[in-house]
Amino acid sequence: MRDREPWDAGRAAEIIAAHAGLEGATLPILHALQDAFGHVPAAAVPMVAEALNLSRAEVHGCLTFYHDFRREPAGRHVVQLCRAEACQAVGADALHAELRAAYGVEWHGTTPDGRVTIEPVFCLGLCASGPAALVDGEPVARLDAAGLARRLEAGAEAKAADAAARRLRAREGNTGSQRSGLPV
Repeated sequence: MRDREPWDAGRAAEIIAAHAGLEGATLPILHALQDAFGHVPAAAVPMVAEALNLSRAEVHGCLTFYHDFRREPAGRHVVQLCRAEACQAVGADALHAELRAAYGVEWHGTTPDGRVTIEPVFCLGLCASGPAALVDGEPVARLDAAGLARRLEAGAEAKAADAAARRLRAREGNTGSQRSGLPV
């Protein structure tokens, strides 16, 4: 999962202004805020309301009606496990029980270290190859607990390698526009 920006009201105002002219701008603004900050903080609600000439209740209603919006920060990795009947028939409930035991969190919960958030979703269209999930936005078929652990570990290793490459390029004065021979 990509790094999220820390909450910044000035940055939020820029995001809101960039989308405020769109027809039906509420949802695009909320999505853009969540993309930037990983969630839509309560402080953003009055900003959106004022920019769009809506009540805070109208913005809050959109934020709470759509399940994809988060009002609290998610973990570094987000696992969205399919809860539809086809996935349940091939072990999604058992997989959820394993994940709950392994990570100690219920639906919509985040591990205390902020590493993993587990969320339910309903039908990812991978019915023939369940249990299915989105792991950091990437669809995964026939998921099991061991496979998920491997994916999360591989993601952590890749992120560490990317950070090391960025540090090395910075020390060498390479801004990224030059080729350093390191994987980017």
